[in-house]
Amino acid sequence: MRAVVVAAFISLVFSLLVTPLFIRYLTRKQFGQFIRQDGPATHHVKRGTPTMGGVVIVTAALLGWLGGNLLTGRVPNASSLLVVFLMVGLGLVGFLDDAIKISRERSLGLRARWKFLGQGVVGVTFGILALQFPNEAGVTPASTAISFLRDSALDLAVWGPGIGIVLFILWSNFLITAWSNAVNLTDGLDGLATGTALIFFGAYVLVQIWQLNQNCGLTNYTNSCYEVRDPRDLAILAAAVAGACFGFLWWNASPAKIFMGDTGSLALGGAIAGITIVSRTEILGGVIGGLFVVIVMSSVLQIGYFKLTGKRIFRMAPLHHHFELMGWGEVTIVIRFWIIAGLCTGLGVGLFYAEWVSSL
Repeated sequence: MRAVVVAAFISLVFSLLVTPLFIRYLTRKQFGQFIRQDGPATHHVKRGTPTMGGVVIVTAALLGWLGGNLLTGRVPNASSLLVVFLMVGLGLVGFLDDAIKISRERSLGLRARWKFLGQGVVGVTFGILALQFPNEAGVTPASTAISFLRDSALDLAVWGPGIGIVLFILWSNFLITAWSNAVNLTDGLDGLATGTALIFFGAYVLVQIWQLNQNCGLTNYTNSCYEVRDPRDLAILAAAVAGACFGFLWWNASPAKIFMGDTGSLALGGAIAGITIVSRTEILGGVIGGLFVVIVMSSVLQIGYFKLTGKRIFRMAPLHHHFELMGWGEVTIVIRFWIIAGLCTGLGVGLFYAEWVSSL
């Protein structure tokens, strides 16, 4: 527990104190956000607000994670290293996207094919490595089984080990792409994505600590134990990311002094995908992060319905812009969406605990 607290404290303090310095640097360099012309009119006043704040979030999370481990005499294990690789790798893709937007003074950055290629290279590498590095008990960071609250009986390797690995890589890359785009779409109002990510990673600190206490190598409850390779490492990393989001939210809350940009949204999406995959809670992550799922589905439904009928379901997608055009204030939307995120988290954590109790 000491490492978890230290990680959260280091990342929170770094993010809180360094973000205003980064804001001054970005302002001096005139690295500001460009706003899409077809968005809500109230967003045009945000033009020029410093962006790429994800650099601070990722750096703070890394320092917190390393500090929490090293100051308590620990060496990071494979699972957290893989999630960090995914977070940093997607963060670099987002950084390139943000840099192009700034240099070309437009709201569009990397072309879609290059963005998906970058995500794909990072995601495929993660998928391959996640099935390596078995510990003494032979447990690897991830498995080819589809997981909800733990690995289910639906194993992708049922068609053979080679096919199972290929299917797992496809499945993990679907999750990585889905989560990174979900956070990216949610990052449309001041503080919305940051606060929702904070709630998500805070919940996963609890999930990982519970998995640690009920790990198959430490408990006699064989029917309800969790076969997760490095739950303590994942708890430390989740705490570090949560702390980084907490400190950044002070400056990102309305009226935002800085935006996380694609650097932050892709990195956080990668961290969410990675931590759900290596903790064997892939579907549970969709419940705990239910607000992200709702927002990305609102865009999917809007696009699909428009292509089929030529009409729109919402006034504008993603969903938070629909409520803006209905006249809701930005702060009202963000707070109510945070409440929904909290309810989704409560439901997910409740399901997680209820399943453990029922399996005793």
